[in-house]
Amino acid sequence: MSTGPEHAGETDTDRVITVPNIISMIRLLLVPVVGYLILSGHFVAAFVVLVLAGFSDWLDGVIARRFHQTSKLGRALDPAADRLFIFVTLVGLCVQGIVPWWLLIAIAAKDLLVTACLPFMFRRGYPGFPVHVVGKSGTFALMYAFPLLLLAQIPGTPGEIAYVLGWSAALWGVFLYWCAGAIYLHQFRQVLTGTVGASGPGGTGSLPPNPPVAA
Repeated sequence: MSTGPEHAGETDTDRVITVPNIISMIRLLLVPVVGYLILSGHFVAAFVVLVLAGFSDWLDGVIARRFHQTSKLGRALDPAADRLFIFVTLVGLCVQGIVPWWLLIAIAAKDLLVTACLPFMFRRGYPGFPVHVVGKSGTFALMYAFPLLLLAQIPGTPGEIAYVLGWSAALWGVFLYWCAGAIYLHQFRQVLTGTVGASGPGGTGSLPPNPPVAA
């Protein structure tokens, strides 16, 4: 998600065409591909695409930090690609009967709840919630749970191992996802009550002080 007002400007460039942004755009283009592969039953191919997407998610972050190419567009593209991959993959897995629908509902409910807070944040000069390590960890767990659950469709011991590891990662990811949601709701309450802290988005879940809204 986007950062708070004070940290939203901490980018290295305003350029749109950067290597990390190109990688994120390619990852976005792979979203319908993985959806088609899952729905058409090509689970191994979908597994490969998801692994590549997870690797690209890590790679664009490394490149952005090392070569000072973080940008406002990149801060929007990266989480958007993550959430689209999670949503499309989950829908495909649910349709194929690989995972139950409650898993999709549990994940979507948190995103809908946090998204509903954003208009109130915007009115008070906050472009969104600061990225929190708990939320990133939850997303990471889910992004790696789904390839394992696809691999679990392979008969035999490898599939059984992938099933156990995949569900372990999925349940852990949902737990962390909702922990992050609780942190964002706490930040939202701080904004509404005017008790915003100054510790920033590190590990405490506090937002930076609210600046004047730009004209």
